[in-house]
Order: sequence, then structure tokens, then C-alpha cells
Amino acid sequence: MIVAVHQGSYAELPETLATAAGRGARLVVAPEMITSGYNIGAAAHELAQGPDGRWSAELGELAAKYGVGLVYGYPERDDSAVYNSVQLLGPDGSRLANYRKTHLFGDLDRTWFTPGDEPVVQAEFGGFRVGLLICYDVEFPEMVRAHALAGTQLLLVPTALMRPHERIADLLVPVRAHESRLYVAYANRCDTEAELTYCGHSTIAAPDETLAKAGDGPELILADLDPAVLARSRDETPYLADRRPRLYRTLTEGPPL
Repeated sequence: MIVAVHQGSYAELPETLATAAGRGARLVVAPEMITSGYNIGAAAHELAQGPDGRWSAELGELAAKYGVGLVYGYPERDDSAVYNSVQLLGPDGSRLANYRKTHLFGDLDRTWFTPGDEPVVQAEFGGFRVGLLICYDVEFPEMVRAHALAGTQLLLVPTALMRPHERIADLLVPVRAHESRLYVAYANRCDTEAELTYCGHSTIAAPDETLAKAGDGPELILADLDPAVLARSRDETPYLADRRPRLYRTLTEGPPL
């Protein structure tokens, strides 16, 4: 399955989906909060909508037009709570999965968003079991390992990573793919918003190599992923099978630090 990562704006999505579909992509991953903007303060609450709102309808039509799945970030309203969320749409525009960011990053996230409490959200797509995380979530190895243990083969991570943290995209994301033996598609922004400059460097990583890498400007990157290759990699480097969970109980059951 060919997967594409969109390192660009909301306005550029139609062109990106058309190009990705023309190059054989089945799925496009767009950045965190691409619909509304990320560093927008109280506007996140003013713009927030449900997973079946206007953005879902617009992007569902776009996905169906080009016959590709789409992952996009948006502020999600649920009664009085607002979440930093991502939604996965199928190639027919249907809503397949919705995930709420569980690890909020600094005051920027914590001031405006409620943390989600469901760590592993998955769906079946294109012969893969795919999972969803958002930005800061992937920096916690426990989150990625939880996905791997639950059977996730392809982890989709919309993000809004800012300078000077390029090392997260360049170094940490490939390591997460390696240590949990899964594919990671990490989709970042590359523009400026208020005082933040987003660094780009979107990445598609396999367990043992980086398959595609963006620079610091608008770009579309693609990679062809194979579940059989992933299965072989898990057999050859059996981190998941060789775990000894009894030894790790203190990670979650020990006294607070």
C-alpha cells in the first residue's frame, strides 16, 4: 500500500490528494490541527466541531472524489469539552476512527484542550491495522509499544513540531518504528504561526530504515508499505515476542516519583 504524507496547508489539500491519487497512494496523512491552525488560542474553542461536522463533510467529499483515505487534525467539540483530535476517513469519505490527543504539550495544549483517555485507537485500512497518535504522544515509548502490542502495523501521527525540535522527527520517530517494529507515518507542518515556526521534516519510517523524508518546505512524500515485510522484520528482530512484562511492573505499578 502506498502511503503519502502531506507537508502543507489546508488550502493545498485538494491538490495534494489529486497528486497522491495519481501516484497510486491509498492513504494521505495531513498535519495536526490542519483544519483550524494549532497556535490559535481561544479560537480553537470557537472553531471546534464534532467529528461529523463541516470539516468531516468537506474532506469526506474530497477523499471520495479521489478515492483515497485521509487522516487530518482538528479541534473536536464534545459538549463543553474541546479535544485536540485526528480523524481517519476512508476512500469513500466514511468516518473510520477518531482519536483525542492523550499527552498535552505545555500551556499551548493544556490551556485549551481536554486530554483524551483512550490510548489505542485503531482501524483496518488497505490490509493494515492502522493506529492513531498525535505529535507529543509519539514521544512516549509506552504509547507506541501499546499500539504494537495491540497489533498496530502502521502508526499515523499528525503533528505540529516546531523549531528547534527537529531531532524528534529526524531521530526519535525512526527509533520508535525500530523498537516497536512497525511503520510510522509522521506528518508535520512547515509554516509559521504567531511565534512558532514549524520545522517540517515529515517522515515515513519502517522498522529498519527511513523510507521517505521531507525537508523544511511544502512537500508530498510517499512510500510503499508491505505487511509481509513488516512480519518478517518482527520475526528477525523479536522485541515484542522477547519482552518480559513481569520485570517492568514498576513502570506503572510502583510508587509515584
